[in-house]
Amino acid sequence: MTSIGVFVCHCGLNIASTIDVQRVTGALRDHPGVAWTTDYKYMCSDPGQTLVRQAIRERKLDGVVIAACSPSMHEVTFRKAAQAAGLNPYRVEIANIREQISWPHRDAPEAATEKAIAIVSAMVDKVRGNEPLTPLTLPITRRALVVGGGIAGLTAALDIAEAGYPVLLVEREARLGGKMARLGTLYTDLDDGRRPLQQRIDAVTAHPRIEVRTHTQVTAFDGYVGNFTVETRPAKESDLHTDHEIGAVVLATGFDLYPKENLGEYGGGRYVDVIDSLQFEDMLTTGRIRRPSDGRVPRQVVWVQCAGSRAPERHRPYCSKICCMYTAKQASAYRRAVPDGQAYVFYIDIRSQGLGYDEFVQQAIEEQRVIYLRGKVSKIIRQQGQLEVWGADTLAGKSLRVHADLVVLALAATPSAGSDELARLVRVSTDENGFLAEAHPKLRPVESLTAGIYVAGAAQFPKDIRETIAQASGAAAKVLELFAQPEMIAEPTVAVVNERLCVGCGLCVPACPYDARELAPWKKLATVNAALCQSCGACAVVCRNKATTVRNLTTKQVLAMLETIL
Repeated sequence: MTSIGVFVCHCGLNIASTIDVQRVTGALRDHPGVAWTTDYKYMCSDPGQTLVRQAIRERKLDGVVIAACSPSMHEVTFRKAAQAAGLNPYRVEIANIREQISWPHRDAPEAATEKAIAIVSAMVDKVRGNEPLTPLTLPITRRALVVGGGIAGLTAALDIAEAGYPVLLVEREARLGGKMARLGTLYTDLDDGRRPLQQRIDAVTAHPRIEVRTHTQVTAFDGYVGNFTVETRPAKESDLHTDHEIGAVVLATGFDLYPKENLGEYGGGRYVDVIDSLQFEDMLTTGRIRRPSDGRVPRQVVWVQCAGSRAPERHRPYCSKICCMYTAKQASAYRRAVPDGQAYVFYIDIRSQGLGYDEFVQQAIEEQRVIYLRGKVSKIIRQQGQLEVWGADTLAGKSLRVHADLVVLALAATPSAGSDELARLVRVSTDENGFLAEAHPKLRPVESLTAGIYVAGAAQFPKDIRETIAQASGAAAKVLELFAQPEMIAEPTVAVVNERLCVGCGLCVPACPYDARELAPWKKLATVNAALCQSCGACAVVCRNKATTVRNLTTKQVLAMLETIL
């Protein structure tokens, strides 16, 4: 005989403004197996958790259902509270009546209340079938792999090594530094960026706990969090490879620029005097600002912002974020180098969010006399040996034609070449634009959905050096958090196989998206790697004999929940 407590949260007015909380509480009192019901304004607060603990002790509850917000928010909170009161934490479930009921059904409070009663009742039936489980424990290999030798990879590797753990840093190019190595100066102070970068490279290459492998790529990947096996291979030696035991991975693969050849309307790939921003950076670095066509100093330079960005019909739909700032920096640097030259910037919007960023753009306009023209460039043509930029000044309400000796395209930042293949290899998802996807944009911004693999820098989305370094240190902190544990704790709610029912047909092996299934080599039996299993249930769906179930989500439980709702 079960004795389940139901605790309904008001969540201030987030739930209570739509759902009749008292009615839900009253309806659940008569549900089979329910011994106690109550409600509270903020169940996740300290008084709310105390209420749960007291009820478990005083009412001798053997199961708990919390009707509140999403389990991703506070499932751990309530399971810890129940465990502190002596209840197995896997006898606690969350009924999501905020995101799944209250918020989407604000205009139908009566229907929302009925739905809440049904959902909470179904969760009670689930808890009745829940097993008291014990978390799995797994060993941890305390060595990190960092893929990418740009400023993000260098920062993450150095942070991890300084904390006392060995690091393998893999870079596919011949040198370290990434795109930052091509930058002459940095905004907003216009300091030389090569000096601090070289200091970081020197610190990494000289560190006794960091092994650096340039001209090397990851070619095979297997295992699970805390226990990955990684194969690396030098780019020019296809037969030579090395296996490494790794506990955590930081992906810092950086970005590339959108090919200017794709922008035929701007003369990309046709006119040698139409260059990209990194080509102009090379000019600033060498101190020789010259037209590629004839080697002369350009007297009129036009920057075209959002070249390939914010153009969902033909190019990339997103804002590349860094272009506004480096354009202001480059135009200012050009005016300093060529005082009698004129710099023009065609822009859609100026997006200069950051400490001192907007002031920096204003300095370019007011002190360096850079002319900003709000409007989109339609095309760039060559007339009588000179480039002519056709655009618009929307503030003045007229079209423009600007003669230019040199045109700089502020191209879209795109995922680095090969990052999609690497993502598939290490089982990390990408977003709709091909960048590495984080697990949650607010709550888990440096973690991927694959446990033990973290993302840093522009591999996740375009970002400047300041933000890249911050995210890289955040990813390193997550690695250190993992390595600081004496052993890894894994969720026990994984798939299990009933050996008496399994005939070893193997249907579950390809069905598993996490490679957690395989057939035993010595008999016809499917096995589960509990460390890789993510409890998705795909194996249970394809199993014809029902030999596979997911702990605490059995067929019997699911049917009981459906009977309650239907």
